[in-house]
Amino acid sequence: MRAVEIRPGVRIRWVEVPGATPARVYLHGLGASSAPYYAEAVAHPLLAGRRSLMMDMLGFGISDRPTGFAYSLEGHADALAVALAKIGLRRSEIIGHSMGGAVAIVLAARHPEMVRSLVLVDPHVDPATPALGAPGSRGIAAYGEADFLSHGFDRVLRDVGPHWAATMRMAGREALYRSAVDLVRGTSPTMRKLLLELEIPRVFLHPEDAPPSGARELTAAGVQVISVPNTGHNIMIDNVEGFARAVAQQRLSV
Repeated sequence: MRAVEIRPGVRIRWVEVPGATPARVYLHGLGASSAPYYAEAVAHPLLAGRRSLMMDMLGFGISDRPTGFAYSLEGHADALAVALAKIGLRRSEIIGHSMGGAVAIVLAARHPEMVRSLVLVDPHVDPATPALGAPGSRGIAAYGEADFLSHGFDRVLRDVGPHWAATMRMAGREALYRSAVDLVRGTSPTMRKLLLELEIPRVFLHPEDAPPSGARELTAAGVQVISVPNTGHNIMIDNVEGFARAVAQQRLSV
């Protein structure tokens, strides 16, 4: 485990595998942690041999959980940019799952010097409507913050199932709630519009039976839209071979 201080007393941490450059930086989804979700894929023969950093965003996994942080998409992206700069990384390949995909898009838009290419793994690219009882960020964002902190967190943790709960229980409650609220609110311009306007190599991975909305528009903008069979939302866990092949075969260098 490694760590870097991004402001006094606040550290982002990650698990690193040494290897060749350019580095790959892996970002997790809401309530997750990068190493449990990506480690098997990072070790796959098709992806092994590259310097790989499985980073936990502030509020999640092994990183610090400051209660005063806004946990907006822009805040996450800016914190990661500080961390990457202090590590000495520029123009890395960023691989982001779900919320991590949204943060990766914002990172590329706000800090283009940090991002060589994007691999987005079933990412959030559009705003959504909060709905109590809905899965994921929509259900969390339907609470008020005080209600979520007092009883909503425990209810969500009970309802998400043992796999997601294994990492969600490590998240800071404020981090989980505020990240969910900002994720469903989205950015301005939206994450989709930011993605369409980027001029770097971009790959959008999705489950074979759940193609993304606006796929034709994404393709027209130069985004490689790739289906991965036999997967749900957690593509890198559900089909390690398919995920590794999809990442390794794309021409991401510029």
